Amino acid sequence: MRKDRLDGTGFAALLGVTLLLAVNQIIVKEVNQGLQPVFFAGARSALATIFVWAWLRHRGLWGRVTLADLGPGLAIGAVFAVEFMALFLALDLTAVGRASVIFYSMPVWMGILGHFWLPGERLTPIRALGLLLAFAGTAWAILSRNPQGQGNLWGDLCALAGAMGWAGTAFLARKTRLREAGPEVQLFWMVLVSTPLMLLAAPFFGPLLREVTPMHWVWLVFQASVVVAGGFISWLWLLSVYPTTTVASFSFLTPLFAIALGHLVFGEALVPGLLGAAILVGAGIALINRRV
Repeated sequence: MRKDRLDGTGFAALLGVTLLLAVNQIIVKEVNQGLQPVFFAGARSALATIFVWAWLRHRGLWGRVTLADLGPGLAIGAVFAVEFMALFLALDLTAVGRASVIFYSMPVWMGILGHFWLPGERLTPIRALGLLLAFAGTAWAILSRNPQGQGNLWGDLCALAGAMGWAGTAFLARKTRLREAGPEVQLFWMVLVSTPLMLLAAPFFGPLLREVTPMHWVWLVFQASVVVAGGFISWLWLLSVYPTTTVASFSFLTPLFAIALGHLVFGEALVPGLLGAAILVGAGIALINRRV
C-alpha cells in the first residue's frame, strides 16, 4: 500500500538500510585485508547472482529475464563492474569516511545525465543549487588532507569513479528497455554480467588471496546475501511504499554513519574538512531529490 508520508515503520527501515550500507563499507575494508579487492567484488557478485535468482524464482519474476534484454543487460552489468571495482579499490586505498562521502556524490552525476537525457529530470534552480553544494562537498573531501595520512588521492579518485559508475547504472536502468523489467531483474543482470568481468580482471590487480581468515569468507557470504540481495530489495520496497524523494534524501545518512564507524573501528581521524564535506554532500542530495 502506497503511503504519502513517512511513518514509524518506514523511518526505522530507512535508518536500518542506511546503517547497513555504512556497515557494508566497514566490512569491505576489513575483508580487503584477506581478499584482493577486485577478486572480492567478483566473488560477491557470483554469490549474489544465486541469491537474486532465488528471489526472482520465489516472487515469480523469473519470466521477466529475457534474451531481448541482453544488450542493455550487458551494458548495465559492465558499468556495475566498473562501479564496484572502483569502490572496493577505493576502500583498500583510502579511509572509509573519505570514500563514502565521495562515493555518495552519485546524485551530482545522475543529475547531470538526467538533465540532458531523461524526460522530466531537468534541473530546477533548487536542484541545481543542490548539485553545486554536493559537487563542492566532493571536491572538498578530495582536496582535504588527513594529518594521519589516511587519505590517498588514488583511492579518492577510485571512489569518484565508483560514484560515476553508480550514476551510470541508474541512468541505464531508466533509459533502456530494462526499465520495464523492474529493479530486481536489473540487479540480476548487474551481478550476472559483472561476475566474469571482475573475476577475469582480478589477476591484474595482484594475488587473489592476502592474509585470509575464515571470517573473511563469512563476511563474503554476508555481503552477497544480506547487503546485495537483502539490502537492495529492502531499498526497493521502501521506494515502492514511501515517497521517492523522502527515501532518496535519507541516503545522506550513510556517509555520516560511515565516518563515525570508520573512526570507531579503524581509528580514522574526524577531520573537520571531511565533516564539512559530508554536510555539503548531504545538503546537496536533499536538494537534488526535490521535485519542486
